[in-house]
Amino acid sequence: MRQQRTRRASLSASLKIGDHRGRCRSPEEEESYIPFAQDSLVRQWNSMQNVADGNQEKSQTPIQRNKYLLNINVGGKLFQIAYKVLAQYPITRLGKLALYTDPVKKLQLCDDYLVQKNEYFFDRDPSIFHYIFHFYRSGVLWVMDEMCPSNFVEEIEYWGIHLKYSQRCCRILLEEKQDELSEYLKIEKELEAELEPLESGTQFDGKFLGRFRKMVWNLIENPYSSVPAKIIAVMSSFFVLISIVGMTLSTVEEMKNKTGKMWMEQMEMICAIFFTSEYLMRLISSSSFKNFLRAAFNAIDLVAILPFYIQILFENLDDGEMQYHEELHKVENVSKLGKVLKLIKLMRIFRILKLARHSTGLRAFSFTMRQCYQQVCCLLLFIAMGVFTFSALIHSVEHDVPGTDFTSIPCAWWWAAVSLSTVGYGDTVPDTILGRMVAFVCISFGIILNGMPISILYNKFSDYYAKLKAHEMSQSLQLSRRIRLKQRVLRKFSECWRADPRYYR
Repeated sequence: MRQQRTRRASLSASLKIGDHRGRCRSPEEEESYIPFAQDSLVRQWNSMQNVADGNQEKSQTPIQRNKYLLNINVGGKLFQIAYKVLAQYPITRLGKLALYTDPVKKLQLCDDYLVQKNEYFFDRDPSIFHYIFHFYRSGVLWVMDEMCPSNFVEEIEYWGIHLKYSQRCCRILLEEKQDELSEYLKIEKELEAELEPLESGTQFDGKFLGRFRKMVWNLIENPYSSVPAKIIAVMSSFFVLISIVGMTLSTVEEMKNKTGKMWMEQMEMICAIFFTSEYLMRLISSSSFKNFLRAAFNAIDLVAILPFYIQILFENLDDGEMQYHEELHKVENVSKLGKVLKLIKLMRIFRILKLARHSTGLRAFSFTMRQCYQQVCCLLLFIAMGVFTFSALIHSVEHDVPGTDFTSIPCAWWWAAVSLSTVGYGDTVPDTILGRMVAFVCISFGIILNGMPISILYNKFSDYYAKLKAHEMSQSLQLSRRIRLKQRVLRKFSECWRADPRYYR
């Protein structure tokens, strides 16, 4: 019969309460008594100890085997659990280890086995195994807030313990942390996809003109790869701004004369040539034509150059009716195609979206809208409900007033939309006291409605913008280290001074 000192099972392994010497336990007491943790048994452990050390330890401390307790070594910490307790959970890993009689099957369940000490070794996290050990003692699996949910779920899956054994409050908190972690990882993955180019340089290996296409791809798609690539990115943004300014000035009355129109047409032609060259370079350097057509930025580039060529096509179609069109309104008077041409020329305003390719703020805003589309759709739904509700209310209390503008519910939609947005143009106002009370409730509802999503959108936008900006700064720092323009300029100046004979006087 094994004799040992009585030690209270406690979460604090170093705390010893009571010291009863010379006390013996019956086999029934040995089964019910399970020490929770023993720091005195925590030591450096290695299954490949030499025979001399094993014999020496054996001579100093005689081995006492206990057929009622299973010795488990988890990451260097020793635990002892009764076979009877483990047999209550036969589907778990330790339950199978206690029930199996075949040594080969037992070795398949553990990482190693020390014959001298009859210990089964598991190369797992001992800090989490404390909660597994407590589960076998109490039948309840506790979950702490400071633990990583993914690591904890991985550990309990390894030990074969289901999450249903935990308390409902712990299970709810763990599931919430898992959802937050999965959402965070999803956003991080999408941010990485947003930061990285659509293609990598390795995709050109082994393809036709792979080296040349890779060089063109770096020149167009990766502005931080070299100085010429950065110059092309700046030129692209510059031509976008020039195109927008030219389109704006073309509507000014003073610029509609022959000289101003000629300058605007030449400016438009130069911008169109640059945008077309840029688009063709991207098309040539693309490794997949299908992925190139699916990219949103490439679709924006196509929309930016199409109006120029469609305008030329329409003017050639009307060439049979008019040999020379000096102004656009003459084309509209001659053919109905002029209205379509005017609409197509208006599409040039979408060229400003090309700035999103090189603007961190626009990319962060676009990413925020994609991530918060559910909140935005919910906001639009609330606005629509408010417009329909308050327009019906204001019509019901104002339709009997002589000379009122609220003659029908659709006529009151504009007033409700303006009031909900708290803009308040004042073109349509209620006349009765009850109508003004409805207007006050509508404006109050609009203030509350507009204030709800602002904090969510702003916090996410600032977070995404900071991450995109940090990535951009890291790439810019790498490029500046490669260029070292300041050091090169100073070195050139020093060489020039040294070459000057007056430098030595």
